[in-house]
Amino acid sequence: MQLRVLGSAAGGGFPQWNCGCANCSGLRAGTLRARARSQESLAVSADREHWLLLNASPEIRGQIESFTPLWPREKRHSPVSGVLLTNGDLDHCLGLLSLRESQPIAVYATAAVRRGFTEGNALYRTLERFPGQVRWHELALGREVELDGGLSLTALPVPGKLPIHLERSSAPSPEDNVALRLREAGSGRTLAYLPAVAGASPAVSAAVEGADCIFFDGTFWSSDELVAAGLGARRAEEMAHWPVGGAQGSLGFLAKLPGRRVLIHLNNTNPLLREDGPEAAAARAAGVEIAFDGMELRL
Repeated sequence: MQLRVLGSAAGGGFPQWNCGCANCSGLRAGTLRARARSQESLAVSADREHWLLLNASPEIRGQIESFTPLWPREKRHSPVSGVLLTNGDLDHCLGLLSLRESQPIAVYATAAVRRGFTEGNALYRTLERFPGQVRWHELALGREVELDGGLSLTALPVPGKLPIHLERSSAPSPEDNVALRLREAGSGRTLAYLPAVAGASPAVSAAVEGADCIFFDGTFWSSDELVAAGLGARRAEEMAHWPVGGAQGSLGFLAKLPGRRVLIHLNNTNPLLREDGPEAAAARAAGVEIAFDGMELRL
């Protein structure tokens, strides 16, 4: 299984367009040892012919252009055989609207995520230029489905929340936020993808069990990260993200797991972005990697 990190940052990217925090300002000034990052997405393939995109970020066009295996091979063609959505947050699905140039698209999502994206969304009509332009495949929780190119997919519910734009109009559902488990048919190698996790739970442990590689929510280092920086009033847990650091942080959970473990979906305020900082050193000491745009892995 071949993996390519197309984007590794949380919503807004790094640096964020309207943010003058120490991280964003330092990166712009060239005084911070860090890398710019686009919004989170992963490309996965078992045969290097059929590629799956895990989430469709608003920067999807540039991300596709950054990776030659995703380039078209005919006058009208795309190696992208499907887009898999973990939830309905805009940084995970808004890129679908950029894939509107009369190319058939297969999208795999739970019924709740599909409803949140399509119902009452006038912009969705741009993906209805011809019958079957978008082929939705409903992900039933816990049921394995076969995909093109020798991979199978299982969606498992993990703690999360509704997207902000749906909080006043929709009722919460276990389908709102899922972990994706991709298994290669021949080798049995398994990827667990959890870019948004609200906290520890038996469901999270089940989602990562036996995985050869785990991509995990690395949004915030600390619970009060935004509050302490004077950039917000909500704690990480209120935004449905399990902080990485601290006595109860996810780093301790990940350190006990086998296989490769990679933090992704890093917020622009996260000190893990500082490559020479103590937080990044703590992650490395625990055997946990920090995703960056262009990172490649082979399972």
